[in-house]
Amino acid sequence: MKLVIISGRSGSGKSTALNLLEDCGFYCIDNLPATLLPELARITLASPDQEARQLAVCIDARNAPEDLAHFPALLEQLPKDAKPVIVYLDALDSTLIKRFSETRRPHPLSNEERALQEAIHAERDLLEPIAHRADLMIDTSHLNLYSLRDVLRKRLVDKHSNSLSILFESFAYRRGVPIDADLVFDVRCLPNPYWDPELRHYSGLDKPVIDFLDQQEPCQRMFHDIRDFLEHWLPRYSESDRHYLTIAIGCTGGQHRSVYLCEKLGQHFSANRDNVQIRHRELVSLQMDKH
Repeated sequence: MKLVIISGRSGSGKSTALNLLEDCGFYCIDNLPATLLPELARITLASPDQEARQLAVCIDARNAPEDLAHFPALLEQLPKDAKPVIVYLDALDSTLIKRFSETRRPHPLSNEERALQEAIHAERDLLEPIAHRADLMIDTSHLNLYSLRDVLRKRLVDKHSNSLSILFESFAYRRGVPIDADLVFDVRCLPNPYWDPELRHYSGLDKPVIDFLDQQEPCQRMFHDIRDFLEHWLPRYSESDRHYLTIAIGCTGGQHRSVYLCEKLGQHFSANRDNVQIRHRELVSLQMDKH
């Protein structure tokens, strides 16, 4: 049985995630009362229809607070054959506020006595029992609907095995560290192609920048150090029954050094592992702005 539990703060993209899973053949239920989860799983497992055993549910702040508080206990009541994958979506407070302002929809926890920002903060506390148990956290701050669907498809739907799914993500420190990062490496100490006028307008995907950084000894030393660290510790992450790992690599602008190292590390680990993805947050944002 495939059981996916979607959660996260309002405005983070839960409906998009549920719609994608429905398109991929999952039976989807939005706003499921958390206390019904164990019984729903038992009924689904008892179904003779194998296709019906792909189940996705959304459990969020619309639930009763006391039910959310007991979420870990509810997981323990699931049948042994129902091994859930918990996906938690979130975004920066400023992003959530902007999204609600644009759509003009009311927040489920806001009222005459609680402003939008207070409701967003309260929702984080309310969902902590779910966030703490999440297998996969996704920061949607810099994702539009189509980018989010692409990320979910690659990390969740197209996952080929039960092996550890690794995402190498480049980012710009000036735009903040990804809130879904498990490991973060700061590469701002490396030589910066930005200061060469002939390289400034390229990215770490382009040959002129790749050739420049290939010749920099500190860049190669950084690559070897991160590679060796991950080679040593990735087996321990797998042994701890972990299924997803996001490795964020950041530089000042997220265009050159971090992109170069994400590509180099992703290519190295892809040679011997399934489920390795590469994402460049700032390059995706630039493409979104152009469209």
